[in-house]
Amino acid sequence: MRERIAWSIILIWAAAAVIGPTVASGANVVDLDHILSWPDASGWLGYDDLGRPLGARLLVGARYSFLVAFWVVTVSALIGTTIGIMSAYVGGRLDHLIVRIIDIFLAFPGILLAIALAGLMGPGIDNVVFALSVVGWVGFARLARVQTLSLKHRDHVQAAVSLGSRSARIMFRHLLPLLISPLIIEATFAIAGVVIAEAGLSFLGLGIQPPTPSWGSMIRDGTRYMLVSPHMVLVPGLTLMLVVLAINLLGDRLGDRLNVRRGGC
Repeated sequence: MRERIAWSIILIWAAAAVIGPTVASGANVVDLDHILSWPDASGWLGYDDLGRPLGARLLVGARYSFLVAFWVVTVSALIGTTIGIMSAYVGGRLDHLIVRIIDIFLAFPGILLAIALAGLMGPGIDNVVFALSVVGWVGFARLARVQTLSLKHRDHVQAAVSLGSRSARIMFRHLLPLLISPLIIEATFAIAGVVIAEAGLSFLGLGIQPPTPSWGSMIRDGTRYMLVSPHMVLVPGLTLMLVVLAINLLGDRLGDRLNVRRGGC
């Protein structure tokens, strides 16, 4: 039952990302007659401090949340997995260097490093994707490295080495397919982390810029009116919570089904 609800929430999020901007064309329309209005028949989730409908803005914000999560996790997975497999398979000084680099990244909280990068490069969705990708590849690299260390001594891999297969072929033909399951689980939890991080950067003014709506910026705008219009915070806040909770729940369920444990260096 809980899994079905989680899937439903994620599918609604994905659908909102696809069709949201089309059906929510009035997300930035200012209506002075509805400033801070509570939910009613004309606005099913209420209005913000400029009279803009929160429902429409929530749908548009879902698109940017989804796009950032998709691109950050895709880029991080490609870079991190490649680095992790190469590090473990080649070994030696390369592996030692990469492990030290991973340790350096892990010495700093990822969100603080992302905030610093976003602050240096300036706000904008492209910079948010870049900043979160810079810190996001580490988790995939750690996982790919640990898994490769345990897999590269298997018989079929050693047989490929004996037959003279090139290292690149061994890594991406014989080792990578065995890493798919744990990488999927890692990607699931990474999506949830990116959604939270994007909202946090937007809350700080380092993410998606007004008038384009973002769940984080909607929460920030609503904090000034908590006493008179708490729905301005509750609507995007509860939406963010439900999406992240659904993603984490599915990640746990997938981990149980695939019998995968999340590991580290």
